[in-house]
Amino acid sequence: MKEDERSTEISMEELGALVETAGGEVAAYLLQNKAAPEARTFIGEGKVQEMKELVDSLGCDLAVFDNELSPSQMRVLSEELGVKVLDRSGLILDIFAQRAQTKEGQLQVELAQYEYLLPRLTGMWKHLVRQTASGGPSPIGTRGPGETQLETDRRHIRRKIDKLREELEEVRRVRGTQRRMREKNSMPVVALVGYTNAGKSTLLNCLTGAGIPANDRLFDTLDTTTRRTHISETQEILLSDTVGFIRKLPHHLVAAFKATLEELAYADVLLHVIDISSPTWENQAEIVDELIAQLGASHTPCIRVFNKCDAFFGELPHGENIVCISAKTGEGTAELLSTLSALLESGKKTVELLLPYAEAGVLEFLHREGSVLSSEYGEDGIRVKAVIRPELWGRVRNFVVDAPDKTDS
Repeated sequence: MKEDERSTEISMEELGALVETAGGEVAAYLLQNKAAPEARTFIGEGKVQEMKELVDSLGCDLAVFDNELSPSQMRVLSEELGVKVLDRSGLILDIFAQRAQTKEGQLQVELAQYEYLLPRLTGMWKHLVRQTASGGPSPIGTRGPGETQLETDRRHIRRKIDKLREELEEVRRVRGTQRRMREKNSMPVVALVGYTNAGKSTLLNCLTGAGIPANDRLFDTLDTTTRRTHISETQEILLSDTVGFIRKLPHHLVAAFKATLEELAYADVLLHVIDISSPTWENQAEIVDELIAQLGASHTPCIRVFNKCDAFFGELPHGENIVCISAKTGEGTAELLSTLSALLESGKKTVELLLPYAEAGVLEFLHREGSVLSSEYGEDGIRVKAVIRPELWGRVRNFVVDAPDKTDS
């Protein structure tokens, strides 16, 4: 099988899993091979007719497309197929809406939903006006003066988006305050990151006894959970679980969940959890790496944690900062903690800083917690060169004038 064909198959299988996660049942799959999308229907008139016959024969009430559809394409397809139409982004948003438990998670999902909905309002209203004009009864909640109501809805949604952004900005401010408090305590922050359903929550439970629900389903965790735990007799860390990634993750979600996801950029170490029992683990790991880079965390020290090794019977990966475990049975977790401990101890960075005189206390902090190589007082502040441990990075990040130039072992 060619690589692009295999990629399509994987993406469709994943789409089916998303449908089931949302509470649906997959009746059939339909593929279309085209060099470029068709502007009106995305898949072309002939394929639409084929799909219509399939929908009617199977009694389907929903058609889900793996690619993101434009508002007009979604409207046309819904009219011609006679059923509700969703694209991958809309489906993932629906799942996130079901899963969000905390106030922060619900705010982030609501923002993403409104930003997804706004450009689609025109198509929705055209569809509803056409239904009314045909003589049929107006659906409950859609009676109104058409275009005037459309503009009213647009204004309402824009106001909601502005309000949600303000609320989430406050969430980010609170997170920033909490982060600064953690940095003052000099406790390392370790973030679990990985593809959805890779086993991050199970690993968090295994290492901390947190008792977080960990089910075998996509996007089971949306809300960040952080727990303190000892990884050795003398080392204590903060371990955070994060939302799982997936291919074609809607950009609305990435943007809306910025307050949560940006925590990755402030972590001292990432544990990239990979489901090695998945036949597509390499592709999944690549997608996660790309999103880590997008979030500005590609330079954060990382351990690749190959999970579910108890369900894998091939040759296990090996190398520096690579650990194979089973979070379910606990196998390999002692080696993981040992590797993490060694990384935190050895990953010292040499940094050059410019401290405003108002922040002179940071120099005292560096003398106490790190190793100051030089300090020079000038008109613009104090220029400092120091060696620091990874967990101190967040405390000095804002004062760096030159990227870390080496890692001392």
